[in-house]
Amino acid sequence: MNEAAQVDKTERLLTARVVSTSMEKTISVRVERMVKHPMYGKYIRRSTKMLAHDEANECRVGDTVTITPCRPLSKRKSWRVTAVIERAAGAADAGAEA
Repeated sequence: MNEAAQVDKTERLLTARVVSTSMEKTISVRVERMVKHPMYGKYIRRSTKMLAHDEANECRVGDTVTITPCRPLSKRKSWRVTAVIERAAGAADAGAEA
């Protein structure tokens, strides 16, 4: 494939909140989106829960992370963590004690 064609392709990034870190190198995240109600027009918050690969095991519950799609790593895991945007309150203290 041509290198210029790869550069033009935009990378899909989603922002999500970490819900669970009980697995090794895997986190469970919740992606929220706003959907307009078809009849009333009010915006409703909808969420999707998915698994993401965390190679360094650096994420904690409550962190805000950026995830991007990758090849399927397991049956349900086809996303990987690219960056930790914001640490949860108290997450820095928990990491120092462990």
